Amino acid sequence: MAQFVKLNPEALKELRTVNPCLMSYNVEMTEVTGGTFWKAYTPEQIAGTEAFPPIKGFHEMAGLMQWYDPIDTKNPRLLKLAKEFGPVWVRVSGTWATKTYYDFDNTGAPEGYQNVLKKEQWISLLDFVKAVGAKLLISVANCEGLHSADEPWNPSQAEKIFALSTEHGVPISAVEFTNEPNMMEMTGFPKGYTPAHFRRDQDLFHAWVRKNYPDCLVVGPCTTDASAIQMGPNDKGGAGIGDIMPSCTTGDLMDGCTEKVDVFSYHYYNGISERLASVMPNAHWQPGQATSESYLAMAGACARAFAPYRDKYCPGGEMWVTESGDAGGGGDTWASTYLDVFRTLNELGDFATVTDGVIFHNTLASSDYGFLKHGTFVPRPNYFAVLLWQRLMGTTVYDTEVPVVEGAHVYAHSRKEGRDGVVYLVINNSLTDVTTVELPKDGELYVLSADGLRAPVMKLNGKELVLGENDELPELAPAKAAAGKVELAPATCTFIVL
Repeated sequence: MAQFVKLNPEALKELRTVNPCLMSYNVEMTEVTGGTFWKAYTPEQIAGTEAFPPIKGFHEMAGLMQWYDPIDTKNPRLLKLAKEFGPVWVRVSGTWATKTYYDFDNTGAPEGYQNVLKKEQWISLLDFVKAVGAKLLISVANCEGLHSADEPWNPSQAEKIFALSTEHGVPISAVEFTNEPNMMEMTGFPKGYTPAHFRRDQDLFHAWVRKNYPDCLVVGPCTTDASAIQMGPNDKGGAGIGDIMPSCTTGDLMDGCTEKVDVFSYHYYNGISERLASVMPNAHWQPGQATSESYLAMAGACARAFAPYRDKYCPGGEMWVTESGDAGGGGDTWASTYLDVFRTLNELGDFATVTDGVIFHNTLASSDYGFLKHGTFVPRPNYFAVLLWQRLMGTTVYDTEVPVVEGAHVYAHSRKEGRDGVVYLVINNSLTDVTTVELPKDGELYVLSADGLRAPVMKLNGKELVLGENDELPELAPAKAAAGKVELAPATCTFIVL
């Protein structure tokens, strides 16, 4: 049904002020060291003309991966495009990090570790963080090579990476103990590890951080926990693979801990990608659902479900989504296309109405859900969508009092850099109907669209967003709009500056 929205910026009520680094991203530890990650989809799979071949079980997951050399963090295009975002957090973690040995003296890794981080690799990552003006969040090793389940965690590895980072002038500003600890065995913990072992060791780690690096934020528990979310019978899970194969809950990992976290964190994905859909069909969304109300509601539903955990374990603190994306398992076939822009922008807008915090998109430049294509660093539609968010949306969040319905997801923020005025984001997720917006005064429109939902290139006010000569960014210029009624076409996302 066609919608009509009357904007009234004078009547807006302030909800909160959000973290200026709300939009941030992950660089997986496997990218830094080199390692296995999800294979790229074929052009035909991305276009939706070729089905992804099913697998028979999780024992075939290795066949969905491939080896990637370390990311070139000195690449001029990567540095230029990442720097355009302005201040962000960069998270270096992932399951790979839990089993990584910091071989900074080139002596080789002892038994019990799966992966190796070299000194020059970490320094290259630190140089990247510094060059793009970011702050650094990591997780640390906690595997059989460091200690057995019955032995308490020790700081011999953590001290190496904290000390080198500090010495190099890029201190670790925030830390999670481990990645997705609710999946005990899958995340790489010592054999026989239990929630009780985790609570013991997380307390030891947090106490060590506070004693030795008091300026570093302690963040946790970094879970994927479907038990937090009361879903309807036809809804998909919103936490990725942890929805399907959890070993324990957030409460199991946090109840009884003596060291409180400074920031509460969790992971959120809309579901499971095509790669794993054949073994977890109830967790996979079909592409025809990617603009639906139930699909777009997932991010906000997760934030509202996890907020009571934040209030319990970190009262008054921020809530960070330290991994987020369209689908666990490297992203859906449409993750690199215009079709995922609706979810990405709606997630930022909806999350900011619920709480203050940071969303770490997974990833900057790896797999199909990366903002940039792996290897070439060519920007995808989501890159330009969040770049516009970064340039336009300020930190003051307003209650628009516009009900969320198909064709009218309306969010409002202050203007960036404290300029007078308001910026609205209006998402018309209807694929058939025009949404009419009445402007109270003259404004500027940034209308995002594409020639097709699964188009690999997005348009701004009708012009394709692609890099120019010498990687020059396309002009992100608005169209003028006079006071009165403006029609927003179906399947568009529009920033309106008043």
